[in-house]
Amino acid sequence: MTARHAAAIEIPFQKFTLDNGLTLLVHEDRKAPIVAVNVWYHVGSKNERPGKTGFAHLFEHLMFNGSEHFNDDYFQAMERIGATELNGTTNHDRTNYFQNVPTPALDTALWMESDRMGYMIGAIDQAKLDEQRGVVQNEKRQYANQPYAIAHELTTKRTYPVGHPYSWTVIGEMEDLEAASLEDVHQWFEEYYGAANATLALAGDIDAETALGQVERYFGWIPSGPRVPRLTQEIAKRSGEVREWVEDRVPQSRLYKVWNTPGWGTRDAMLLDLATDVLSVGKSSRLYKRLVYEEQVAASARASIHPREIAGQVTISATALPGKEISRIDELLREELDRFLTAGPTEDEMARIRTLQRASFVRGLERIGGFGGKSDILAKNQVYAEDPAFYLTELERLQSATADDVQEAAQRWLSDGVYELEIRPQPNRTTSLATVDRSKLPESGDFPALRLPTTLRRRTSSGIDLLSAKRAKTPTVELSLLLDAGYAADQFASPGVASLTMSMLDEGAGSRTSLEISD
Repeated sequence: MTARHAAAIEIPFQKFTLDNGLTLLVHEDRKAPIVAVNVWYHVGSKNERPGKTGFAHLFEHLMFNGSEHFNDDYFQAMERIGATELNGTTNHDRTNYFQNVPTPALDTALWMESDRMGYMIGAIDQAKLDEQRGVVQNEKRQYANQPYAIAHELTTKRTYPVGHPYSWTVIGEMEDLEAASLEDVHQWFEEYYGAANATLALAGDIDAETALGQVERYFGWIPSGPRVPRLTQEIAKRSGEVREWVEDRVPQSRLYKVWNTPGWGTRDAMLLDLATDVLSVGKSSRLYKRLVYEEQVAASARASIHPREIAGQVTISATALPGKEISRIDELLREELDRFLTAGPTEDEMARIRTLQRASFVRGLERIGGFGGKSDILAKNQVYAEDPAFYLTELERLQSATADDVQEAAQRWLSDGVYELEIRPQPNRTTSLATVDRSKLPESGDFPALRLPTTLRRRTSSGIDLLSAKRAKTPTVELSLLLDAGYAADQFASPGVASLTMSMLDEGAGSRTSLEISD
């Protein structure tokens, strides 16, 4: 990498540490009057424990439901000031909250972020916990109903030993979510949401001096919180080969191969990233070319790496075409992987993937916020490596990596210890022979006489026709009001008046308010 190219991809920044331990990163970019506000808390699902899973993600949801001094919906408030790319996410290692705001609205964004960092507990009540618990549980159900979703659940539990920080999913177990109490949530906040466990990255239309003054004003008083120890690499490398299969509601069979590998920031993780891209990125990649294009046995073939903070995983998967055997797909995957382990990538493959990865990184530099934007890059490298500029080390490793380096890393980690999972379509269930004549509809019998209860009719003093019928089966009373007016009247007036009038009837009438009517 030339000095000129290195300078072109560098993200200039200034780093400050407040007295309470909060880390502030500032990058000045004046091309538009907006500022990216990106807050990372160094806590994720790996900080949970068995029986208490799903807390990191559940708390992320609660963070958008208001704080003590702004007990209202966070999304709506930020949208009113023009915020874009507004979201929060949780993974195994961190929870982050981010938005891009117009420069004049930066004070509002910092006020709100600091309020939920410093004043959350008083705003979390049982009703909010129950509501967000239900949202997360529904999210879990929706994901579980997606085709092949069972693979993530099974590989997570099968590839790591019991008790390993990555041996449960981020969304957690349903029974753990159900058992979560207010005390549990408050403890999570106290333990992990202190200022010293947070990194705030500001990128955009702001200078470092101004940013420091504003951040000290809004965040400087927040307690540091207890020290959160950094976990070391815990790869849990496997040996031997384990194979399982399950049936699921999927259209075609799919095969997964998973290996435990080193975590984020290690040289081998970067080399394995190159290896998986050589295998599956683009139509000229080895897996796509062999299984999809030439042999035409698979609809897709992919290889990817997931480098988390203390361990990673490489996954290879392929989905069978209708009528094609998964055993043939397995055979071809083994052949291609063995060929890669034996000979490694070519120089042309290395050059292609190196260019693609550098281009992907550079495209992120066009944005100040969002996933892969400059504030995201700085915060990620600070949280995981304690160095916002660690991405430069990764780029240097990318540039200097040789084909032999990639081959040797693949041999170290992909030659043994594979977990294989086959997802099979559920078989068609047999049914009994039909004995019903469906050539014509059955004849209907005679309908019994309808016996309605006696109806009493009278007119009230206000002119309302009142009809009543007594039915003593249940101790209830049903009321129904029918008005001689509807949408037809809108034709000669203002469209929507009839509907609006009806919707306003329970918003208050006479001496009763909307709440009184509701009660």
